[in-house]
Amino acid sequence: MKNEPILTPETLSRLSGFHQYRLSPPALPTYISNDLCALLGLPEAALHSDAADLYAARIHPADRAQYDGFLADMASNPQSRTTEYRLIKGDGTAITVRDAMTSYSHNGSMLADSILTDITDLKQENRNLQYLNDTTPCGFLKYTCEKIPRITYINDRMKAILGLPEASADGFDPLEMYLSNIYTMIPADERGRFARYLERVSEQGAPLAGEMTALCPDGRRRRIFGWVTKCVNEDGRAEFQSAFMDVTERYREKKEQETSRYLKALTEVYDKIFEYDLSSRTVKCLHSSGSPAFRNLEQLPMQMEAATGKWITDSVEPADRERVHRFFADFFARDLQIPEGRPPQITYRAVSSAGGYKTYTGILLKLGSDVHLYCCRRTRSPLDSGPIQELAMRFTEGVVAFEIDGDCVRPMYVSENVCSFFGYSREEWLALGDQKTTIREFIAKSGIDYADVKTLFAAGEAEFSYFDMERNSYRRIRAICSRNHNGDGKTYVMLYNLDAKEPEPTGPRVRIRTFGYFDVFVDDKPIAFRNEKSRELLALLVDRRGGFVSSEEAISYLWEDEPADPVTLARYRKVALRLKNNLEEHGIAHIVESVGGRRRIAAERVRCDLYDYLSGREDSARLFKGSYLTNYSWGEHTLAELTGAHLIGATE
Repeated sequence: MKNEPILTPETLSRLSGFHQYRLSPPALPTYISNDLCALLGLPEAALHSDAADLYAARIHPADRAQYDGFLADMASNPQSRTTEYRLIKGDGTAITVRDAMTSYSHNGSMLADSILTDITDLKQENRNLQYLNDTTPCGFLKYTCEKIPRITYINDRMKAILGLPEASADGFDPLEMYLSNIYTMIPADERGRFARYLERVSEQGAPLAGEMTALCPDGRRRRIFGWVTKCVNEDGRAEFQSAFMDVTERYREKKEQETSRYLKALTEVYDKIFEYDLSSRTVKCLHSSGSPAFRNLEQLPMQMEAATGKWITDSVEPADRERVHRFFADFFARDLQIPEGRPPQITYRAVSSAGGYKTYTGILLKLGSDVHLYCCRRTRSPLDSGPIQELAMRFTEGVVAFEIDGDCVRPMYVSENVCSFFGYSREEWLALGDQKTTIREFIAKSGIDYADVKTLFAAGEAEFSYFDMERNSYRRIRAICSRNHNGDGKTYVMLYNLDAKEPEPTGPRVRIRTFGYFDVFVDDKPIAFRNEKSRELLALLVDRRGGFVSSEEAISYLWEDEPADPVTLARYRKVALRLKNNLEEHGIAHIVESVGGRRRIAAERVRCDLYDYLSGREDSARLFKGSYLTNYSWGEHTLAELTGAHLIGATE
């Protein structure tokens, strides 16, 4: 039996705002449902008459002409269309409805069925959003909580910040590429940080504010400041909402000021500083220490390949030219092999301004995605070539430089993560740069003894520890001082942060279990791994008992059936980064060491049942019960080794 709907008057009355029209002139409603009467708070007689269109009379006067045109269009031919207008209820209030109408021919007349949807609340929300859009300078976004969030609302101000043009004549709309994936509006180097922001907002249930970079369709970058919050929308679904302000100009000014102070500090260490812009393929001399060969070229952009090649040919000792040429050629091609966490450097011999070949050391410091500084200096003494060079290589870790003249100090440059060491805010530090302060006053908030400062001047190098309130951990600072070789009698001191580490406690805080399932405990509390592969990587490092594991070796264990190609190498680097982040969250990043892409467990910093068992101590002899790293098949090799040793021990 065919299943067909039965449209009885009772059924029609339950349809939202249902009514029927005869569209042939004069247009009049032929049926009014009980639901429509309830929607408007009026009796049927107030909406239905054979003499006049009482329904149209309830339409807001400002929308009546639009509605009449809609009816005329529906009467022209059978079709289905929607329109929106306002209706005046019996109590005088107005509601906004969406009218879905279908017209059709019946017995020579054009009829129409109409269903209404009350969209008053939705319109009110849109008016609120429009008010926000018209009255605030903020960009506003609403986007889903999916793994790849979709933008569900973007206001005009946000479109202006992104520089989104109108859709082209061929129908291409640049906005579309942002709507399906919010990460499209974020540069690749910041997407991971933004994803972590969203994770923190979801986990902590609290808004998060900060700065980030937005990527425009034409490739330009805008700096924006705003917040991210998570809430529930009108449909009951969780969503993210963000408001952003364009702070590009402020950010640019701040970067220019910091770069200026940065360069000032570098000029106290290096003889010459050159700025390479890989996007424009130009180089210019920023600082030349009065060298006659470069004095007339300062601030003059030159074609970088030609200028660099001429300098190498004219100045570098013949035996070193090929190596220096190759260094810069790889740099220009962005193929320079950079040691992990350390800027590239090169040592060579070149003609000095005084004549004759002298040894120079050069280093490339990154200022932006395309801009680098090449800084070089003549190696004069062990102090200059050692600690000072190491200082420059760690410049991004947090540096401060200041001038000491007699018993007075004048700050020249500081990165934000070092201010707290001296007990100053950023603003207070900048104010100090305009005056000289006695050393005793300058160090009063830092807890450093004046005697230690004097020792620093005598030895040329010292280390200090302090508690970083922001990171909630202990940090170490190294200080290096050097007399200015210009002979003005001033001492220049530079400090930089060493790797953040907490002081080693009397016993390892980290306990690792390998017999059975693999688990890691910090202060006897198990830690959770968000990514299973990062957990497996740590287990592999533990299995190696302190030996280094290369990327290729790790891939052969973590993805046994896949080769070590660019795809798996990229996947491995992501896993290693997640492991690093996970350990940092629990304050135990120091248990894994990384050198040149190779990693190892610092066995002396953990307590591990495997290591205790292999130590041969009597109190650890019964730790092994016959199972080892049950989670991972590759653990069978060590299991066989342990089982053999266990059996031998039992027979003895």
